Amino acid sequence: MDASSAESILADVEAAAPAMTGPDARVALDGIVERHADVLAAMTWFVEADRPDDSFRIANAMYRFWITQQRFDEGAAWFDRVLAQDGGDERLRARALLNAGFMPFWTGDDARASELFGRALEMGRRLDDAPLTSQALGGLGRVALRTDVPEARRLAHEALDVSTAAGDETGRSNALHLLGVGAQMAGDLLEAREWMTERLALVRATDNEFLVASEAANLGMVERQLGNLAEAEALDSEALVIGERIGDHFTRPFAISGLACIALDRGQHVRAATLVGAAEAIMEAQNMAWPPDERSHYEHLLAELPEAMGPAEFERVRSAGRSLAPSEVTAYALEGPASA
Repeated sequence: MDASSAESILADVEAAAPAMTGPDARVALDGIVERHADVLAAMTWFVEADRPDDSFRIANAMYRFWITQQRFDEGAAWFDRVLAQDGGDERLRARALLNAGFMPFWTGDDARASELFGRALEMGRRLDDAPLTSQALGGLGRVALRTDVPEARRLAHEALDVSTAAGDETGRSNALHLLGVGAQMAGDLLEAREWMTERLALVRATDNEFLVASEAANLGMVERQLGNLAEAEALDSEALVIGERIGDHFTRPFAISGLACIALDRGQHVRAATLVGAAEAIMEAQNMAWPPDERSHYEHLLAELPEAMGPAEFERVRSAGRSLAPSEVTAYALEGPASA
């Protein structure tokens, strides 16, 4: 690896990054997979050549790859490495701190996530960077959802105020998502539906299909709790279909868990237990922790299904679900009631 090769790879990854969540995401993601070793070699070269700005740029460009492919441990290790360097552009460093925070968050290391989000927030405020400030507040809000829902909702409202004042639609979209999740966790389901519906409409107007899938699954959870099972099933199925099309691994276990909850509500216990096992296998394969808004529903499945089916039968069917290949999981999940 030399300077010219590393710079060329950096340019390619930055060009691919916006496409990693859009209609052509699978092509962009497959391209990174094919050149994965070269990308890591380029990051290593920038670090060893003491070029922190380029190190921040390539790590930030890889953020969407690490998220959508559930490569949280890999992303965390590389962000730690580039952030250990001295100097560099403060905005690039702050963005790296923000992106880095999501890696430990999704594996359940809230202390590390809070540290990184907090440092990003401090820099965002000092630099008077509204988008960075809003999204760092959102990161801290996500962590707070695990232990202090009122504080999480306060942080989400602050993030919304900051992004609205700055005309930052990306930050506003993120804040709407967190307000919806916070309302859902607090039991304010009608309010949650309003926030999530607004956010889903906002992302549908963009080419970010990753966010469409994510918010569809979130709204599906709320519609199920409101008793609208057909609407919930349509939303979770949409999330799965989009994920399959664009190569998004991230949203799949949450949509599958949502469909398992719908099956339980319909009395389709075998289907529900199969889907639980499949979702667990996906989460465990990537050392991924259930986010706070999903965990209570997952735990509800674990409490209700053994009682309904009998512990031994539940474990047998759950194990069968865990053994399904990814393509089999998606096909089974999308079969709907006919598979019960």
